[in-house]
Amino acid sequence: MATRRPNPALWVWYAFGGKLPDRYAEWVLHDVTCRTWVLRHFARSLLHLAPLCALVLLLPGPLSIRISAIVLGLMVGLFYSLCYMGELAEHRVIKHGYPPGIGRETRALNRDVRRAGRHGVGYRPWWE
Repeated sequence: MATRRPNPALWVWYAFGGKLPDRYAEWVLHDVTCRTWVLRHFARSLLHLAPLCALVLLLPGPLSIRISAIVLGLMVGLFYSLCYMGELAEHRVIKHGYPPGIGRETRALNRDVRRAGRHGVGYRPWWE
C-alpha cells in the first residue's frame, strides 16, 4: 500500500470519530474496505470500550461481579458495534471526501477479485 498510515495519536483521534487530514483519505478508504476491515472495526470498538472496562475494575465490590460486568458490557457493546458496522464505515469514508456508497462498492469489488483469483476467471458459485 502506497498510502501513509496515521501515527498512533491520529489513529486514536480517528478511532473516536475524528477526521484525519486529507493526505490520509486513501488510507481511510483502505481501512474500511480491506480484507480485514471487520477486525479493524472491532479494534476501534474495543478502544471505545476500554476506558469503561478500566473504570468498572476500579469500582468496589467482588472481583467476580466486576469481571462479569465487563464481559457482559463488552458483549453488548460489540453486538451494537456489529449491527452498525457498515453504516459506520460508510460514514467514515463520506467524512473523508468520498461519495456515499463507495465503501460498500469497493468491498464488493475486492471480494469479487479475491474470489476470481481463487477460483479462476468466470467462476460462478453454485447458488447463482
